[in-house]
Amino acid sequence: MSKIAAVRVALPEHVYRQEQVTEALAEVVLGDEPPGSARRELMQKLHTAAGVRTRHLALPLESYRDLGGFGAANDVWIDVGVRLGEQALAGAIVDAGLVPSDVDLIMTTSVTGLAVPSLDALIAHRLGLRDDVKRMPLFGLGCLAGAAGVARIHDYLQGHPDDVAVLLSVELCSLTLQRADDSTANLVGSGLFGDGAAAVVLMGERRAAAAGFGRAPRVVATRSRLYPDSQQIMGWDIGASGFRLVLSPAVPDVVDEYLRDDVERFLTAHGLAVADVATWISHPGGPKVIEAIVRALDLKPEALDVTRDSLATVGNLSSSSVLHVLQQTLAVRDPIAPNRPAVMLAMGPGFSSELLLLDW
Repeated sequence: MSKIAAVRVALPEHVYRQEQVTEALAEVVLGDEPPGSARRELMQKLHTAAGVRTRHLALPLESYRDLGGFGAANDVWIDVGVRLGEQALAGAIVDAGLVPSDVDLIMTTSVTGLAVPSLDALIAHRLGLRDDVKRMPLFGLGCLAGAAGVARIHDYLQGHPDDVAVLLSVELCSLTLQRADDSTANLVGSGLFGDGAAAVVLMGERRAAAAGFGRAPRVVATRSRLYPDSQQIMGWDIGASGFRLVLSPAVPDVVDEYLRDDVERFLTAHGLAVADVATWISHPGGPKVIEAIVRALDLKPEALDVTRDSLATVGNLSSSSVLHVLQQTLAVRDPIAPNRPAVMLAMGPGFSSELLLLDW
């Protein structure tokens, strides 16, 4: 079983209250729509209902008005993403008591920009990773990728128990904002998503034992699920203007329909029930998704307090969000119910979900 040795989040320096973001982005998203118009009122309503108080953005807020097309936004994604990614990864490696040359595999994930060479290659030499480090860039998993990345690294470490592997998530969602697009999805996205990066260091079982990580979170098992007839629920329409958000209001309905059965089957395979789970580490989605998770699993509302707080303080960071929740969970609940299981979960395009069983 692999061990989670460290988690580190890096956020851009530009942080704003939600009402500041709403006011500034209204001109970008709605163009000449006058104050008091129906679309401006809807944007205000959606931003207020998003459950977000503050967000960190890749650029100063005033810069979004003059940001060019997809190419210019992607250039910013590379520049800021490399710097934030390096900051998160360097911090996580130090927190794990390691040096960059200890890393055997680096997996990077993002769904908010593109780079070839990929982010891992751009960061590797800056950070001092070995020239024979294995690289695995992921694209397209969206919000799911934070949990799925940890799960796939766990799969790798089962076959390489002496290795160290890292997951780096970089998501600069604000750079995907569509100009002069008053679609409901774009209005929702402009009020929900924030920017940030997160890195997780995992060790194979033998490496963790040698390093003395006895009380670190341990990945016990994982499960992936791809739902039928749901491809249009979440994703991107990719065109000349870049990434245009596809986001259906049916996401909570999918949670209601499938999540309970998925979680119960997963836990039953390991001799557990939902009531046995002491800690829930969940991607936030949005307020309605959080409510649907609580409802589907019949949890106490406070079970997802860390998830709610993550959404409120930084917004939805796509794949980085569940890693932010993981970091915050470890910070506020240490030690976390020793010998009691935890479940880490996220959902994303596909429509799909990823479940991980953890213990301490």
